[in-house]
Amino acid sequence: MEERNYLKWYNKVGYGSGDVAGNVVYAFLSSFVMIYLTDTIGLASGMVGSLIAVSKLFDGFTDILFGSLIDKTHSKLGKARPWMLYGYIGCAVTLIACFAVPTSLGTTAQYAWFFIAYTLLNSVFYTANNIAYSALTSLVTKNSKERVQMGSYRFIFAFSTSLLIQTITIGFVDSCGGDAAAWRLVAIIYAVIGLIVNTISALSVKELPEEEIDDVPASKEETYGLLQAFRLLVKNKYYLMICGAYILQQLYSAMIGAGLFYMTWVLKDKNLFGQFAWAVNIPLIIALVFTPVLVGRWKGMYKLNLRGYILAVIGRALVVVAGYMGNIPLMIAFTALAALGQGPWQGDMNAVIASCSEYTYLTQGKRVDGTMYSCTSLGVKIGGGIGTAVVGWLLELSGYVGTNTAQPQSALSMMQFMYLWLPLIFNILILLVLFGMNVEGANEKLKKGL
Repeated sequence: MEERNYLKWYNKVGYGSGDVAGNVVYAFLSSFVMIYLTDTIGLASGMVGSLIAVSKLFDGFTDILFGSLIDKTHSKLGKARPWMLYGYIGCAVTLIACFAVPTSLGTTAQYAWFFIAYTLLNSVFYTANNIAYSALTSLVTKNSKERVQMGSYRFIFAFSTSLLIQTITIGFVDSCGGDAAAWRLVAIIYAVIGLIVNTISALSVKELPEEEIDDVPASKEETYGLLQAFRLLVKNKYYLMICGAYILQQLYSAMIGAGLFYMTWVLKDKNLFGQFAWAVNIPLIIALVFTPVLVGRWKGMYKLNLRGYILAVIGRALVVVAGYMGNIPLMIAFTALAALGQGPWQGDMNAVIASCSEYTYLTQGKRVDGTMYSCTSLGVKIGGGIGTAVVGWLLELSGYVGTNTAQPQSALSMMQFMYLWLPLIFNILILLVLFGMNVEGANEKLKKGL
């Protein structure tokens, strides 16, 4: 039977534009905060990495907390949209604070300033905004094809924004003076843009009535506490797999972001970072355009995701070969090949999570959409945060000093390892996780049993 359509094209585009706001925060922070703190402010990369790692201790708790709060929210705007709207105000303020460390403060005070701003941004405001934004996939439509389309639109905007920020930021900062004040000004501009786009996105869709989402009267909805919500999550093996894949994907992205160090010190041209950003993001966008069609042709997401990541692993392996050959054009070409393979999983990830939420409903009889989508925020923050921390630790271990005019060979070798080998390792691990990620097949078997 044909599924009912809930959304117009402009609803899907409006929703997808919300990842412009999300990546104004994430792409800017993950790609540039370390080089800003080390090379402009003069802080030690190892200490910055340690502070980021400590900050991550708060994330697991706040992700499940905000997911549970979204599930319990009842307002005229719905469950998720209020959190998406108001959470971003805090995102904008704390993003600016992360890139506005006062140069007049002592070193200890500068570390404290960054730690407080970074923790509030990631553990509180970004959590509330991102989980709510992701949960909308389940709350505005019950059509599985529309959910895949929403994910594709979303990540087209995400990768386009990431591409733009990675391409223009260094030149933008240099044109503003290249100092601490320039970084602060750029952060303000990005935060204002994000605030405007996030508001437009949240108002472009409307959540379905709660009784329509569950096909049961809202008055019969069973309430549950935070501890029970956590138990429901850990009982769902697919939730744990998605969390793992999300964390690994963000670790991968952090190493790609660390490519700025590799381009600057190993390849001796920091402007190459923008060219590699094009090689990553354009193929991803192309893959996202065709993902809904391929999902239909291959009758689901499982085979598409699996085959895509096989291609991604092959592409990153060839990047390693080209890197040791010193052939930059080949590195760019194989980077594009790997990104093309990663595209389908990025595009249908939200739809997979919606299926994962359905699995909990079929097996446990409880709807936990907001809590289920905590894996998106949890993966982004823990994976991205630990990835940035690992970059700082490895650079410190290798003897890197950002304010020096030259770096020791140990630091250059470490940059090569981070940019060439670690992304390949993370892609292999993601592929292994995806082998077991057939939640669609599991749901079909459960429905037939019922």
